[in-house]
Order: sequence, then C-alpha cells, then structure tokens
Amino acid sequence: MTSKERHEVRYQRRAARRRAKREQVCSLYDNYDNVFTISNLYQSYLQSRKNVGWKDSVQQYKANAIVNIHNTYKTMQARQFKSKGFYVFDLFERGKLRTIRSVSFKERVVQRCLCDYALTPILSRTFIYDNSASLKGKGINFAIERMTTHLHRFYRAYGANGYILQYDFSKYFDTISHDKVKEIVYKHIKDPDLRQLTMSLVNDFGDIGLGLGSQVSQILSLAVANDIDHAMKEKHRARFYGRYMDDGYIISHDKQFLKECYNTLKSMCAEAGITLNTKKTHITPLSHGFTFLKIKFSLTASGKVVRRLSHDSSVRMRRKLKKLRKKVNDGKMEVRDVACSMQSWVGHTLNIDAYRTRQRMLRLFYSLYKDDLKGNKICIKY
Repeated sequence: MTSKERHEVRYQRRAARRRAKREQVCSLYDNYDNVFTISNLYQSYLQSRKNVGWKDSVQQYKANAIVNIHNTYKTMQARQFKSKGFYVFDLFERGKLRTIRSVSFKERVVQRCLCDYALTPILSRTFIYDNSASLKGKGINFAIERMTTHLHRFYRAYGANGYILQYDFSKYFDTISHDKVKEIVYKHIKDPDLRQLTMSLVNDFGDIGLGLGSQVSQILSLAVANDIDHAMKEKHRARFYGRYMDDGYIISHDKQFLKECYNTLKSMCAEAGITLNTKKTHITPLSHGFTFLKIKFSLTASGKVVRRLSHDSSVRMRRKLKKLRKKVNDGKMEVRDVACSMQSWVGHTLNIDAYRTRQRMLRLFYSLYKDDLKGNKICIKY
C-alpha cells in the first residue's frame, strides 16, 4: 500500500467517525420537543438577560419571568410562534455604518433556545476549527491569536518570506441567499418543525439577506460560507487558513498557490450568491505587513510577530470619548457607562502591542472626566 493510499484510508476512517458522532449529536438536538422544554427556555432566558438587565423590556419580562416562560412554552408546543417584527436602528461599529434589526426580548429567548439547543450544536460540528466568529470560546481575540499562531508556524516552516491572500465579502449579511440557507437547513436538520421555525425566522428578513441583531442570523451566516472553508482546507490543503465571518486569509510561500485559491474562491462565491469585495481581496507579501480585524500584523526577519492597533481605531476612540463628554454634560449618559466603554477598549488592546497608545488614551479619558470621577469608585483595570 502506497503512502497516498494509507493517507486515503486514514481519511475515510476519520470521516466515518465524524459522521457517526454527528448522527449521535443530531439524535439529541434534532428534535423539536426536546429543544423547547421549560428547562431549556428558562436557561435561554437567563442567558438572554445577561448584560442587558437594565433595559425596560428585560425588566418587564423579568417581573413575571415564570409566567412568561410558561406562556412561551405553550406557544411553542402548539407550534403557533410568530415574530412580532424588528426594532430597526443604525449603529457605527469599527468605522462602518450597520443597520441593526433587533427582535423583542420574548423572541430573543426563543431564538437563543433554538440556537443553543439545536442549530449551534448541529451546524458547528461541520465548521472548521479556524471559523472564529459567534461561537462559544471564540471571537475577535481568538481570531487574532490564531493569526499569530499561523504566522509563527509559517516562519518555522518557510522563514519570513511569503504571501498572504486576504478576502472580504461585500455586504455579506444583506446579500445572503435564502435558497442557500434553506439548502443548509434541510441538509443538516431533519425535524420538520425545526425546519419550519428556522425558515420562518429567516423569511422575516425579506426575500434576501439576514439581519444583524438576530442570533439565528449569526449561526446561519457562518454556515453559508462553510463550503468555502472546507474547499480551502481539504481541496487546496491550505495549512494556514482562517475566517472571521466575512474576513478570511490564507498564508503561503507559493504565490501561484494563492492565485489558484483565489480562483476557487471566486467560483464558489458565485455559486453561493456571495459577492467578493475586490478592493479588499488581494495578495500581498508578508514583508510589507497587513491589517486583519483592524490589527496591523508584521512578521520580522527573526520570526517575531508584531501586532499594533490601526491608526483609525485609536482615532475613532478618541473622537468617541469627546462625543460622550457632551452627552454626560447634557445628562443623557452617566460616566459609569463611559467607563465601561473605555474598559472594553482597554481590554481589547491588552492583547496587542499598544502600550503607549493605551497610556495616551487613558490620559485623555481621565482629563475629560476627572471631575465626574471624583467620589465615584471607578477604576480602569489594565
């Protein structure tokens, strides 16, 4: 038996074990009545209210939580759940204007129960490890650490000379095909009631696209590009590949290999109805440095990975602190809320080389809010 044949045998065995494990998982989660139980709805309520307990809608639901959960349970068991629509508002996130379509708290509990006890455990088993967004234990920091790991491993294998293909999907959520989503749902979920509920939540967004602000949208948007991840990892055998929602990369010492990956990427995006952002999809030498998730990465000749905060990110934070100063003066916001925002930004910068930037931002924060901080036990930890 040749080495290629042995490799194929091992691959088939691993695939068989994965299929068996997937079937076992599906038998637990692919059942409508097992998903929407009193216990699961209560746990979903507890998770949904985290960090938003101050909102009026959450307080009203919390005041009669047991009754509300029981009414939701009866509605779900009768298969009579219907969405009450969205609260639409605009939000600037990382320099981009995003339209958020938020659902009521009651629907959020239902969506979390559906995702936590059905969609996520079933669909996430098909994801690659380096699919980083919207999953437990993963996120932006995980994606940044995986990029750093890939750069270190690339250096040990090939040195500092190489290339990176970065790609970006244009208006990803707004252009997702419902036919593609339906194909995924019907492929992995067998329970007809779960299928019907999931597609009804998807169809609420219109004829095309998924809305930001919905948990169902988050997990389904990860699944839409899942075939691309597997093509890069299994067909092209890209060792250093990762994706965070609509931003992805491949690192290689062979520029021609990256061009082949780019051609596959274009054809698969066309089949899935995904639009590539040609301005942000490019191949660049690692020696020039690159930006991923607003972090500037550099691989030095000695193999050190330098991570710096992009200039735009620090500028936006400085402007934000000055704008929030006006809101605090007008009584529209409390200094504690500003401190929470500042603490979040500081926590993000602790994972990158941004000591001086962090110190300058803290000096600006204390100079703007020093009078409000007097007598308040507010401290930014870093």
